[in-house]
Amino acid sequence: MDFENIYFVGIGGIGMSNLARYFLSQGRRVGGYDRTRTDLTEVLRREGAFVHYEDNIETIPFEFLDKSDTLIVYTPAVPSSHSELTWFRQQGFIIMKRAQVLGEITKNSRSVCVAGTHGKTTVSSMIAHTLHQSHVDCNGFLGGILKNYDNNLILSKRSDITVAEADEYDRSFHWLHPWIAVVTSVDPDHLDIYGTPEAYRDSFEHFTSLIRPEGFLIMKKGLNIIPRCHNSVRIFTYSESEGDYHAKNVRIRDGAIKFDFVAPDLVIPDICLGVPVKINIENAVAALAAATLAGVTPEEARSAMTSFAGTKRRFDIRLKTDKVVLIDDYAHHPDELSASIESIKTLYPDKKITGVFQPHLYSRTRDFAPEFARSLSKLDEVILLDIYPAREEPIEGVTSKIIFDRIDNERKIMCSKAQLLDVLRNRPIEVLVTLGAGDIDRMLPDIEKVLKEK
Repeated sequence: MDFENIYFVGIGGIGMSNLARYFLSQGRRVGGYDRTRTDLTEVLRREGAFVHYEDNIETIPFEFLDKSDTLIVYTPAVPSSHSELTWFRQQGFIIMKRAQVLGEITKNSRSVCVAGTHGKTTVSSMIAHTLHQSHVDCNGFLGGILKNYDNNLILSKRSDITVAEADEYDRSFHWLHPWIAVVTSVDPDHLDIYGTPEAYRDSFEHFTSLIRPEGFLIMKKGLNIIPRCHNSVRIFTYSESEGDYHAKNVRIRDGAIKFDFVAPDLVIPDICLGVPVKINIENAVAALAAATLAGVTPEEARSAMTSFAGTKRRFDIRLKTDKVVLIDDYAHHPDELSASIESIKTLYPDKKITGVFQPHLYSRTRDFAPEFARSLSKLDEVILLDIYPAREEPIEGVTSKIIFDRIDNERKIMCSKAQLLDVLRNRPIEVLVTLGAGDIDRMLPDIEKVLKEK
């Protein structure tokens, strides 16, 4: 990685931007393209990156046109027909996937890699925060903006530990070299890439084979995979209530959650969650397992869990008054929706829960429409938006309606994003949750304003 210039095709992505920040911190020249101007791209510009928004080779800054000293990094979310990426290939530039670059960075460190259909952002963020607040410390490449640092990158000058979110999309996590691997879930997803649930699970089994000798695997108890680890790798299980690592004496009252963390060789009493959501009990158990294996002390672990403020777009409480609550959550898989909705109902058992869901990807909507409908039926009221296409072209016959028609709830409505604010103005709201991995979060300032006016 001796290139002076690093150019990112898709620089505004959450995973791409932390790599861009990493290279900026090293004094490299960083630039890139993204389709849309966002808060992240504006932060990168302020930090010194050259960012532009037109897919046009003539807009590439001349500093990045020297193929002998420029590395091109791209995300699989960018279509292969992208003109800049095509031009770089034709000119013979060195081109690497984001995951390859992250693999190179983590190759020479003790890497803690968190994989799973869901939970990986929260668990990896909890691990990174816990290590960073302890004497162990770490570097962290994370899939969300940590509120504690307002950043998706943690840097350390003294630690050789790197925490990374291990993304299964396009088999990206197969480039990593874990010392400690955590697998939170293997519920089938990304079937546009994998084809079958069996192939999806097989990719996680291959991921476990990448754990270095003398390393550790921490996997959710009951997962439908068979680890392929080196025989010197120690394998542990975890869950909320059972496994080698688990919680006991759980106390949920007055908006707070406390529990005792149980490990094979110790118990840490009175863990208090900084983000008191029921699903975070299990997330914290996984994070504490990795952190204590990495050398964090019980006192450091307890303190870090209390101070952990969470990540943006992961059960993010945006507004909380006596009359109305607004929560934003990145949930975009049926099981994630269920977990989020059930957590909200636990927190607010006597309130009406209204959910705004923006489906993400035509293929995911097609593959999981019945499951999405079952999850959304748990809400008291459902507002369903159009599909956010992301990287995909439309699929004939696939719209939000294939979910809507299956929702078992009389209080349901379909609308466009343009209609959403008027819909919210004209109905009573007690607890509102916005759900999805698309661009629904860009409407949050306006949604907050509407709710405050009400």
